[in-house]
Amino acid sequence: MAGMGPAPKPADRRSRRNTSPATTRLPAEGRKGAPPPWPLQPNLRLTSMLRSAIARKGKLEAKAEMEPTPEIERQIEILEDRIALLQDQIKATVLAELRIWFELWRTPQAVMWERLDWTRDVALYTRWQALGEGGELDAAKEARQLGDRLGLTPLALLRLRWEIAAREHSAEPAGPTPGGRARLGILGLVPPLEDEAEPAADAVAT
Repeated sequence: MAGMGPAPKPADRRSRRNTSPATTRLPAEGRKGAPPPWPLQPNLRLTSMLRSAIARKGKLEAKAEMEPTPEIERQIEILEDRIALLQDQIKATVLAELRIWFELWRTPQAVMWERLDWTRDVALYTRWQALGEGGELDAAKEARQLGDRLGLTPLALLRLRWEIAAREHSAEPAGPTPGGRARLGILGLVPPLEDEAEPAADAVAT
């Protein structure tokens, strides 16, 4: 009809101006249910150090049977202490990983991780976070970088366009911060022996 202008375009052909990509709202109460199975191997760096110490102790004990000396006995005692410390650190690291893992999968962000199948990425963050809380600075840096990719900071949430819904009738903040609530104390670090090269940090199992 004259004066009415062109007919409107179908909805699927209309151009929408000044719009921003949709934001995904995450439930403030977090993800429900048990976490996924742990997908990574044991920490290869620590287990390799333990195997090496046990092997060296066995060789020294065999040598001591043939020609016992105070120096060999002293080296055996040092290795025994080192083996015990490594065993304690491995147990503490496994416990830290499990606690952080369970904490992470209760967060609002975990709803999207499950949807996007980011299980191994979250596991890698868990491993670096556990080592970082134990005092390893390089591991702490890796954890911060992975945490940004997983949406564990306010700025990362903005970049991913994720928004945590407001929690009603509660003063408790939405979305626990794993780095804060999952802190498990300092894990004992094992110094390398004088003639032993320390494995690189990137030898951690992926």
